[in-house]
Amino acid sequence: MRNDGIDAVDTRLGARLAELRTEHGYSLGELADRSGVSRSTLSRAERAEISPTASLLNRLCAVYGRTMSQLLSEVEAEPAPVVRTADQPVWQDQASGFVRRSVSPPHAALRGELVEGCLTAGADIAYDRPPVAGLEQHIWVLEGALDVTAQDTEHRLGAGDCLRMRVWGPTRFRCAAPEGVRYLLAVVRP
Repeated sequence: MRNDGIDAVDTRLGARLAELRTEHGYSLGELADRSGVSRSTLSRAERAEISPTASLLNRLCAVYGRTMSQLLSEVEAEPAPVVRTADQPVWQDQASGFVRRSVSPPHAALRGELVEGCLTAGADIAYDRPPVAGLEQHIWVLEGALDVTAQDTEHRLGAGDCLRMRVWGPTRFRCAAPEGVRYLLAVVRP
């Protein structure tokens, strides 16, 4: 997990975001228009002056047509076929109370990945669009309770419950348990 300051992952992430913008030929203004994120926020994220939130990364992933795991894996070393618990990358959005562990090593040639998500009590994350339209997700709650809203339908999930969905529009993940929630998210690109 990261501390309160900007760490090496944020520095590499900022550099990768700048590379992606250049690869796509976008100015900061064009990327701001496409993503709905202000130019100043984009610039600060690219220079690693701020640690981007899950919502901001989701918006950028939607513009670039990749999942958050793909983006985060691009700033990590080439993944091995086995990743030990201590070596699984962890990313934290302190503003929302979201901690994300990349359980399986994502690889560009593979379509599926496993992610462990943890939300603190009362945490509420809204994504305005999927990073990739038609993304398949399986959400299996391991501990606590989670409210997931997709396509204007809310699903209350308790420990052991699993929701399978295709994501086409906005989604919302809200911790419905006073002790927080821990869940496994299986993501399959279309």
